[in-house]
Amino acid sequence: MYRVPTGQVDFDNFAISFGGRLRRDNRWVILADIIPWDEFEKRYSAQFKSKTGNPALPVRVALGSLIVKEKLKFSDEDTVQAIQESHYLQYFIGYEVYKDEKPFDASLMVHFRKRLGAKIIAEVNELVIARNTPVAEDQEPKDPPSSGGQVEENKGQLIVDATCAPQDVRFPNDVGLLNEAREKADAIIDTLVAVSPEGTTRPRTHRKVARVKFLNFIRRRRNTEKTIRRALKCQLQYLGRNLRYIKDLVDSVGVVSLSRRQYKNLLVIHEVYRQQQELYDSKQHAMSGRIVSIAQPHVRAIARGKARAMYEFGAKVSLSVVEGFCRVDRLSWDPYNESTDLQTQIEQYKTRTGHYPESVHADKIYRTRENLKFCKEKRIRLTGPKLGRPYKETEENKKLLRQLRKQERMDEGIRSEVEGKFGVAKRRHTLSLIKAKLRATSETSIMLVFFVMNLERILKEKLRLLFVYLFDLLVNIANFMKSQLCSRVRCA
Repeated sequence: MYRVPTGQVDFDNFAISFGGRLRRDNRWVILADIIPWDEFEKRYSAQFKSKTGNPALPVRVALGSLIVKEKLKFSDEDTVQAIQESHYLQYFIGYEVYKDEKPFDASLMVHFRKRLGAKIIAEVNELVIARNTPVAEDQEPKDPPSSGGQVEENKGQLIVDATCAPQDVRFPNDVGLLNEAREKADAIIDTLVAVSPEGTTRPRTHRKVARVKFLNFIRRRRNTEKTIRRALKCQLQYLGRNLRYIKDLVDSVGVVSLSRRQYKNLLVIHEVYRQQQELYDSKQHAMSGRIVSIAQPHVRAIARGKARAMYEFGAKVSLSVVEGFCRVDRLSWDPYNESTDLQTQIEQYKTRTGHYPESVHADKIYRTRENLKFCKEKRIRLTGPKLGRPYKETEENKKLLRQLRKQERMDEGIRSEVEGKFGVAKRRHTLSLIKAKLRATSETSIMLVFFVMNLERILKEKLRLLFVYLFDLLVNIANFMKSQLCSRVRCA
């Protein structure tokens, strides 16, 4: 059940029990004015179909709490405690009076991430960007020119790149993954045996022996290919036997006695066993859709080729930056080539602004023949070196090549902005390690990172304008006092 609030909080009437007033220049007060809370009530209320039950908390409480958590890099419990202790945070999430009590249970933060979702966060982000980006008259969408009309001019810069948002998962190891699956299968067997008819004996799974063999394997300083295959074969045999026992028990008692988590784990374990058996038989180490975590089966390995790690495990994100604002154009758990997103990103830029960008600043991986052909047709300059051999320097083209190298350095400097966005998202925010467990909540957490970064950019601009206004006001007051003093001196 959901009830739409009757009105938004009045800044001047926010009551503080211990006296005093809120400061208008506080960052949380300015952020509360930036976000259009009323326009998202319909989107959020659509999540609630039932007309009965306890009313859900308003969207300002839900979205505001998630923004506080992301901006302060707190856990769910610390976020609730910080809101309880701060009257500015209570105003930010829509309270009319300061209350020295727990606003809600920390477990509701998970429901907030589920209900809002990545799609709603993207809509909020787009609306906030549109409200804080000045749009000139000549930037409004126009009808396409006729054959005899003037060709529309390209304007602006589009910066694109992709990165991985690592999940909080244990580094995958085939033997370790099979051992974890075996242990969870043992727990499922215990549950099924407990509800079996009287006299049913528990099948022998040799869990202690399997555990000892796994510990002996991981404690070796170095494992050869032969010892690894022997350990894989051993764990596969133990797990395969457990799954056969589970099948027999399920045929007799059913799966009703299993919890939702156990049933989900059972489905994942079956797929892990199938994949690992196929890899063992074919003597390969990679396959499409390979599961690397039983608790988070949606996580995949993303090849990055970085110096610190060749692979990262999480979602891959394609980002576009226009005038300092970030937009997530694609979020996928499966690996993909980011160069395939470029044409879609350019068309989305035209949909928003009404014209194509003058230049697209991207990495070398985007300079495919298809993308170069597309950009040439749209009169867009795709930055970077040309395909094939570089130009041979001669006396005739020496000056031209110098200009081209200078242009490349300038383009690379512009492209570095998106790298800076990734650095801020991973160092100052939580993109370096997404701790949400579910697929939907992880996507919401990723989208929130870039949404909060855009809010911080708008906040800095608001504070800068406030500082300029106060400085001009002081200068005017000083000039007025100086003129008054001079007039008095002349009169004397």
